[in-house]
Amino acid sequence: MASDHFIEKHKTAWQRLEDLLKLLDSTSLRRMHREEVRELGRIYRRTASDLAIARAESRDPRLINYLNSLVIRAHGRIYRADAQGGSRITAFFARELPRTFRRTWRYTAVSFSVFALFSVIGFLGTKYDPEFSELVGVPPSFRENYIENKIHWWEDLNEANQVGASAIFTHNIQVTIYTFAFGAMFGVGTLFYLAYNGANIASTLALTYRAGFGRDLLTFMVGHGVIELSCIFIAGGAGLLIGSALVMPGDLSRADALKSRGKDAVRLMMGVAVLLVVAGTIEGFISPAPIRPAIKFSIAALTGLALYS
Repeated sequence: MASDHFIEKHKTAWQRLEDLLKLLDSTSLRRMHREEVRELGRIYRRTASDLAIARAESRDPRLINYLNSLVIRAHGRIYRADAQGGSRITAFFARELPRTFRRTWRYTAVSFSVFALFSVIGFLGTKYDPEFSELVGVPPSFRENYIENKIHWWEDLNEANQVGASAIFTHNIQVTIYTFAFGAMFGVGTLFYLAYNGANIASTLALTYRAGFGRDLLTFMVGHGVIELSCIFIAGGAGLLIGSALVMPGDLSRADALKSRGKDAVRLMMGVAVLLVVAGTIEGFISPAPIRPAIKFSIAALTGLALYS
């Protein structure tokens, strides 16, 4: 009798859910009326709750199987990406990723600021004393073999672009993954890695300027640099999201803060993964090519506008 009463009380909602699912079979969530979408979500949650009650209190396997099947169907339709294939990818890069970037821009700004600060320190320190570069990871043998002999080591990529692009792509992935992953060290690891890379890159550039061929290296770097450095800053921001959830979870528990900010961090890293492919391709095929510097600077400007707009 209790089971019959339970069915009579809720069967209208279950039938309505079936009707909405049938409607969804011939259309999509995007094309349904807003109130129908809200009703679908509301009745789905209620039916899921009914299923839990039925499992706990009913011995009627037919009722449990019916509700279980209904909930599975509804879950599959509601949580299945409404856009598929190319449209889903377009939606991610056109809307979801930019929104996440804007929502978390302060973390990316901190990442950029740390990188920029230590870049200035690395450049100025090395400009006045080349041995300063050893403090930021530039080995003395590099100065002796390449800088003092004014060797354009990056031009080797012209001889085998595919190999060079592959090596660069692997290195870019390594740097960005480390920058992100070190956020698990309460954010300190990310800050250290950003500072180290900023000082190291700027120090190498300063050495070439002291030797008289810094403009050549800058011309090589500029084409891919806007996207590549942006990837590092965004990955750093994602790492700081993780670190801040551990150190400053706010009103949430650390687990909930990690879950919430971790979702944003993952979205950012998904975008970075694709952008790295673009940066690696430019660095492997365009940056070392013997073309006019104006073209490379134009590519830098265009990629920057495309990325940040």
